[in-house]
Order: sequence, then structure tokens, then C-alpha cells
Amino acid sequence: MKTIFGPRKLREAFEKTVVLIGVFDGLHRGHRYLIRKAVSLSRARNKKSVCVTFHPHPKKQPCLISLTHRLRLIEELGVDYCLVIKFNRRFSLVTAEDFVKDILVKFFHPEFIFIGENFRFGYQARGTVEVLKALSGIFGFKVRAIKELSAEDKKISSRAIRHLIKAGELKEAQRLLGRRVSVLGTVISGAKRGRGLGYPTANINPHHEVLPASGVYAVKIFYREKEYRGICNIGTRPTFDNPEDNQTIEAHLFNFKKNIYGQDLEIQFIRKIRDEKKFPGHSSLVEQIKKDHHKALRILRNIR
Repeated sequence: MKTIFGPRKLREAFEKTVVLIGVFDGLHRGHRYLIRKAVSLSRARNKKSVCVTFHPHPKKQPCLISLTHRLRLIEELGVDYCLVIKFNRRFSLVTAEDFVKDILVKFFHPEFIFIGENFRFGYQARGTVEVLKALSGIFGFKVRAIKELSAEDKKISSRAIRHLIKAGELKEAQRLLGRRVSVLGTVISGAKRGRGLGYPTANINPHHEVLPASGVYAVKIFYREKEYRGICNIGTRPTFDNPEDNQTIEAHLFNFKKNIYGQDLEIQFIRKIRDEKKFPGHSSLVEQIKKDHHKALRILRNIR
């Protein structure tokens, strides 16, 4: 997938395309359904698919996942191009009509536009499915409005999933996401406490992604498209003399010795092993980590 950051980077117009529009925060089941529909149609008609997304969130709310993570998941679904529009005050003043005319039509010549039935765009969120359909008669594209999905009568939304993840309800969050709960972060330098305990860890900068509740988890870790298994601690490291003020995330990869500072890892949370707690000393902490290690191995043994 080729990513284009901002309309100003568009140098020339595309031929007929299939366009899909949305914030797609979290890439939950509803988003994935819409994207797959658009990609499937584009391939059937031998057209390029173009995702148009926005960052930061137009509603000024915290995002479930980072932009980098969002783009990776969009790419995995087979989208050909992604236009990322910086949502700032200037762009917020662009009317729905001008957005369609001056960006979508001018550069992408859409044959079809896919949009969620409740999605709003343009100045004061006046752009609706009805507005888009009215414009389709002027500019000659067709609109595919995708209905909002639900799971057992529960509305699938990024907000609901955010609450589930923070509460540590991984199974329910995974059901609404249509994928495992995961964090994409960058390995940063830490205090090397894990190494001193015999369990070196990768300290992760999660780039403001929503983290599960504090605790120790059995995880799958993806680095450069290879899968590893391990354990992950989220919390404040209360056993040490200077516990952290904010929640931190660190992962121990089984049978792994590479230097990966500055590299990105995706951590998929499989199951919570236990809550984080303060131990009387380092030796008792090491004994517990050994137990966590063995329990994680048992949990992960039959997980694909």
C-alpha cells in the first residue's frame, strides 16, 4: 500500500477508483467489513482501492490505536492507496461539497464511494450519506453505504472497545474487533532491570495506544513479520524502589537475544495471567516470573 500524507502530495489524478472514507480507529469488525467490501469490488472491476482517513480524530477523542498501527492494519486488508488528511482547523472548515469535488473527484475519479451509514464529514459534520448520494448524481459515482454492525445486539464501536480493553476484558474486545487486542510500539531504552533478573525485557513506547488493564499477560509478539511468544507486564513496577508514575509496558520474548532498540513490535494479548503486585524482594519476584513463564508456555502451546 502506498500512503500519501495530505492532498498537497497528490501530484496527478488517478484513473477510475473505488474510494472508502472513514477514521477507522481500531479497525474493528465494522471497519474491516467495509474495507473488505470496497477492496473486493475494486479487484472485481480491476480498479485501484483508495482509503481516505483522518488524523488526529475529528471528534478530538483519544484514538484506540496509533496512526502507524491503523495504516498497517489497513494495508493488511489489501488496500492499494491511503490518503491521510491532517484534521486541523483549516480542514474542518472545508464543506462536504468541496471535499468531494476538490479532493475525491479531482484526484481519484471515484467509480464507487464506500462510507459507513452514520459517518459524517465536512464542515460542521454536514456531510451525510444523503448528501453524498446527491453529489453522486452530479459527479457520476455510486455510493455504497454500509450499515453499522452489531454483535449479539451490542453496538460495535471504538468507544465501547476502548472501555473493554482498559477493563482487561480481552475476550469481549476481541469479539468486537474481529482480531486480537494488540499494541504496536517502539522499543526504547529502559533501566535494564529485567536483564538483571535474568529476564531481559523490551520496553515499549506505545505511542498513546490504549493499553489493557495492569497485569501480566501471555502474548504473541511480531517483529519484522516473524512471530515470537512471550510474557508482557503492564503497570508501574511496584516492587522496585522508584515505581513509575505512569503505566509502562515491557515484554520478554522467549528464546530471543537480538538488539531491537528503535524497532517496532506488535504485541498481541492472548490471556491475562495475573494482576500486577508488589513483591517483598527481587528473589520472590524472580520466582513469580518463572511461574509466569511456564504458565504462558502452557497457554500459548495451542494458540495459533
